[in-house]
Amino acid sequence: MTTFTEFLNEPIARRALLACLMIGFANGFVSAFVVLKKSALKIGTLSHALLPGIALAVMLFGLTQWSALGGAIFAAMIIGLGSVFLARTSRLDQDTAQGILYTTAFAGGYILLSRMNIRQKLDEWLFGSIVGMSDSDLWIAFGISAFAVLVLTALQRPLLIYLFEPNIAASLGVPVRFLTYALFAVVILVLISSLQAVGCILSVGLLVAPAATVYLFSNNAKTLFWGGGIIGALGSVAAFFLSYPLGWHISSTIIVVLGAMFLVAYIVSPRYGLLAQWRRR
Repeated sequence: MTTFTEFLNEPIARRALLACLMIGFANGFVSAFVVLKKSALKIGTLSHALLPGIALAVMLFGLTQWSALGGAIFAAMIIGLGSVFLARTSRLDQDTAQGILYTTAFAGGYILLSRMNIRQKLDEWLFGSIVGMSDSDLWIAFGISAFAVLVLTALQRPLLIYLFEPNIAASLGVPVRFLTYALFAVVILVLISSLQAVGCILSVGLLVAPAATVYLFSNNAKTLFWGGGIIGALGSVAAFFLSYPLGWHISSTIIVVLGAMFLVAYIVSPRYGLLAQWRRR
């Protein structure tokens, strides 16, 4: 067993720490949109939908970084747009259609990957392996993270109008349909950037918990974006330092730490916390 200091001197540890910082901030920043849009469950279905795309890409093109990335993007788009198509051409609502599509696709993807004898990679895609990130993985995560933060910052004014008053946004000339698809694409990219870090099962926690924690303290929508980013980064970095001495899986520890931060906020928030509600009664 090496000491924690010796571990930090390893390149894989430094890459993992940097990935925690970048991916945690980007996911936390984007989580403000997810919380304000009240679309956490839809994001959860998209995160699970990444697996069948990866499975098909590996079957067709072999196990490479780019095939997995392309397959994940393809699957998320198909499930997302397919649910819209089913809702418009049947009596089903979009949530029901999405639930059917993603569970069927996830089960099929799991079966395909299980039969390919790549059990270790399967576990990484399901639950993440942030210490296994290569330099190219880190560059992809950095590029997606920077792009997502820049896009949401640039579109913040029309975005907030669209989130709270979509009809008014349309009357003011805000391209609502374009904004919907653009934000959908940004969320998908951020999901994919966190695939290596926390896997497709745990990624929804990273895209919801940070802004949900800030939401219990602030009514300022803009604060949710930057506050969510800070919470996501701090929680991910704290999980990195906690996981080694505790012997815990880093990816799971990130979600546990963020969940614990949310629980604390839920209890002690001066306006919306559980203790504040008891005092008012």
